[in-house]
Amino acid sequence: MSLTAHIPSHRKPRRSASKVALRAGVAGGVLSTIGVAGAAGPANAEPVTATIEMPTITADLANSVAVSAEATQQVAHAYDLQAQQDEAAAKAAKAAKKDKAEAERKAEAEAKRKAEEAAKEKAAQEAAAKAAAKERASRSSERTTLSASASASVGSSDSPSSSTATGSAAAVVAFARAQVGDAYVSGGTGPNSWDCSGLTQAAFRTIGVDLPRVSQSQSTAGTQVGLDNLQPGDILYWGGAGSAYHVGIYVGGGNFVGAQNSGTGVVERPMSYDMPTGAVRVL
Repeated sequence: MSLTAHIPSHRKPRRSASKVALRAGVAGGVLSTIGVAGAAGPANAEPVTATIEMPTITADLANSVAVSAEATQQVAHAYDLQAQQDEAAAKAAKAAKKDKAEAERKAEAEAKRKAEEAAKEKAAQEAAAKAAAKERASRSSERTTLSASASASVGSSDSPSSSTATGSAAAVVAFARAQVGDAYVSGGTGPNSWDCSGLTQAAFRTIGVDLPRVSQSQSTAGTQVGLDNLQPGDILYWGGAGSAYHVGIYVGGGNFVGAQNSGTGVVERPMSYDMPTGAVRVL
């Protein structure tokens, strides 16, 4: 035996396995104390005691759960927002497609309408051109007939005059008669509307005679003749010589042609219809 075997301060107590009991406070984060005691040893051995402070795990767990729930809500909100954006984009695309189709339909309809209007306008223009050509041909034929008739009647006994007219006078008469039925328009000089002096001026221009434009001047453009000594082609006037307010062309047989007014247009009438004041002979 060792000489120091019975000395207490030099003896080392034997320890058995210690059991640790832990108790976690779930709600309040309670601190647990774990007592560790030596189970075996001499009677005079001193017990060994240790205190361990455990962390509060309940609060951390609650925080972790809250953070996780919030993150889950954020993810769900993000998915919901993305779904709404996708739905809005789909609706916008559908509306844009519909608007485009409607715009194309309207553009096509407008182009068709314009094409139809252009076709109608072209047809109307062609019809008007044909009508004008037909009217010109008719007038030309009528003028030829009237000219021949007037030439044949030159030298015949006309009332109130039996004077012989020249070929130029016959042409003036033919032109004047060819305009019968045209409209009266103040200031009109043809080809389809006239005033009195415009018609007279145009008739004499066909034979190369340039008359003044207005009635006052035409009433003194030639030699004054009496109404009982008229011949075809003489210019009749109403009012005073130099101050006449109306003119016409004597065509023989006691008749005259003149652009009377807007109600009658160009007409052939007997002088008794509206007896002139005087006459002037240019030819």
